[in-house]
Amino acid sequence: MRRLSITALLLLAACSSQPAPAPQPTATGAAHAAAPVPANAPVILAFGDSLYAGYQLAPGESYPAKLEAALNAGGTGARVVNAGVSGDTTAAARQRLAFTLDNQPVKPALVLVGLGGNDMLRGLPPAETRANLDAILAELKRRQIPAMLTGMLAAPNLGADYVKQFNPIWPALAAKYKVPLVPFFLQPVVGNDALLLGDHLHPNAQGIDRIVAATEGQVAATLKAATRG
Repeated sequence: MRRLSITALLLLAACSSQPAPAPQPTATGAAHAAAPVPANAPVILAFGDSLYAGYQLAPGESYPAKLEAALNAGGTGARVVNAGVSGDTTAAARQRLAFTLDNQPVKPALVLVGLGGNDMLRGLPPAETRANLDAILAELKRRQIPAMLTGMLAAPNLGADYVKQFNPIWPALAAKYKVPLVPFFLQPVVGNDALLLGDHLHPNAQGIDRIVAATEGQVAATLKAATRG
């Protein structure tokens, strides 16, 4: 999502019916970092675009890095592998999925799939986005790897028809594959400049903290369900 503009951010903000959440206390990165990752911890693969990759953030400030720290600090042992690629569309991610999975030293216990924003901002047909995400989830199911979706919403300036086709993609696929869904990954930060980089779209380190706080519980529950027994 490298080419996103201020206008695009404002449009994304308009997609949400909820106001940006008020600041809340969060655990410090230092406190999270103090919790070691168990040697036998299950692996979570964060497979997505720049929102996972950590665009313009230090290595330890990306969503996967901070999610790993938060999970372990909260008692859920996990190693989170960052497989985010800035600028990725669903088509590009679909092409690299098999290579990414085949080259993991340890089979992931869970794959987080966070894609679609670049498709929307390029005005790509929602049917293509749906087909690519469907193929990604189908491949994960074929390999018997549990998945979790983090969703996106369309900017309203793309028109009501586009929004009508785009926004239901994630709920529909979550239902089809019976996987958990975060309806809008950027919900905790969208429209709040204090939590965003200078591009007014990508989360800054504090924004990542907010997103982690909003999603950690669901990820932990999904991982526990995936590794039960």
